[in-house]
Amino acid sequence: MDNSEKPLVSISIPVLNESGNIARLYERLSALADRMSDRCRLEFVFSDNHSDDDTWAQLSSLADRDERVRAIRFSRNYGFQRSILANYMHTRGDAVMQIDADLQDPPELLEAFFERWRQGFHVVYGIRRKRPESWLLNAFRRFGYWAIDKVSEHPIPRDVGDFRLIDRRVVNALLKIRTPNPYLRGMIAGLGFGQTGIAYDRDARVAGESKFDVSRLIRLGLTAVFNHSTVPLRAASFVGGVMLAISALGALYYAVLRVLHPELPQGMASIHILVLFGIGLNAFLLGLIGEYLLRIYLVLRAEPLAIVEQTLNFDSSELKL
Repeated sequence: MDNSEKPLVSISIPVLNESGNIARLYERLSALADRMSDRCRLEFVFSDNHSDDDTWAQLSSLADRDERVRAIRFSRNYGFQRSILANYMHTRGDAVMQIDADLQDPPELLEAFFERWRQGFHVVYGIRRKRPESWLLNAFRRFGYWAIDKVSEHPIPRDVGDFRLIDRRVVNALLKIRTPNPYLRGMIAGLGFGQTGIAYDRDARVAGESKFDVSRLIRLGLTAVFNHSTVPLRAASFVGGVMLAISALGALYYAVLRVLHPELPQGMASIHILVLFGIGLNAFLLGLIGEYLLRIYLVLRAEPLAIVEQTLNFDSSELKL
């Protein structure tokens, strides 16, 4: 098969202060490209979320030596999920494989992803069989995956991160969705298409520090819930209705009690408790509604997904941001 006739697969790699992993990642990607040279062509597309170490300098050096290395650098840190989606916009491949730079997900699994893609699947994702983390954090993640799946309007695969291969048709469909706070696992699951998973064991991070602590995991989980579920809104209506019924019954109970036992003292404490509880509940329900209103406002504001500050091995006509 002529080289130009082979499918092009883009490796999408978001980076933020990953200088300790760039060289090792490039070596493994280059070896992978050599092994798969008879089946496809590879390009390595990095999106630098405004690193403050020498990550961009290392990428510049690699791009000078290897035209397969292409990179965009954002004007500031736009967040992990937005950097992935912005990277998808700048890939050229017939399929796009997403991988983190920390090498916890093995690039070599692309071969298995690629074969499933050639069998007709549009989305092939990695299912984390085990991960080198504490049992408490693993349990927290499992509960989060379970909860998100249960409240989502469509099934979202559990124990699945952003390590995946998607067809160009899926990329094009993703880019039509307007959202300032993307949750790509949910977006891709909600698009449909033929999807399948491959189980694997996640490795430990060799260099650098994880960018995801518990607080960021919680924020990502809340984004998933508010982006892909109307359960909180319906729960707010349900809880409000239940509290209204309880209040009516309580008012009736106190009225009857007052008639039957006029000698009872005034219930100032109970009134204070009920008032404070009602105020707290209203504030909570208004907060839920506010989260959805905030997302509507951000969509209407229509800020760019990200702003590109510098590029490597890109023509000006190829920039989408």
